[in-house]
Amino acid sequence: MADELNDADQTAGTTPPAPLAPPVAPPLPVAPPPAVPGQPRAPMAQQPSEPGWWQASDSWWYPPESQTGATPGASVQPAYGYPQGAQPKSRTTAGILGILLGSIGVHRFYLGYTGIGIAQIAVTIVTCGFGAIWGFIEGILILTDSPSFQTDANGVPLVK
Repeated sequence: MADELNDADQTAGTTPPAPLAPPVAPPLPVAPPPAVPGQPRAPMAQQPSEPGWWQASDSWWYPPESQTGATPGASVQPAYGYPQGAQPKSRTTAGILGILLGSIGVHRFYLGYTGIGIAQIAVTIVTCGFGAIWGFIEGILILTDSPSFQTDANGVPLVK
């Protein structure tokens, strides 16, 4: 019986083993690493204080000397967000097309919005022609320089 009490005292005084802690990821760099001559600098998670760093679509900041970000051989995107060599569309042409042929979405096809152009055709057919008001109103909005119609489908600003 005394042995049983000693065993109970020994097990009561022991503590269970501590659970294993989950692995901790290394902290992301917040300051630009010093430039080592001949070696490119690594991308950053937060915007560095130095000028010239740019943010890519993966939300990382890249040094000024890098052209394509983290993927070697990736294509360089145009600086202004639309394809290089894209010709700007005329605001006047789009507006007049909207007023005259808006019922069949010609102005939307002209601006590159083919999906909306097809939708305008469908609405005009389903509503027996009353959907033409949609294109007419859009033509007026385009001509009045509405903020909704500043660019075409590629993001190229419309010209007068």
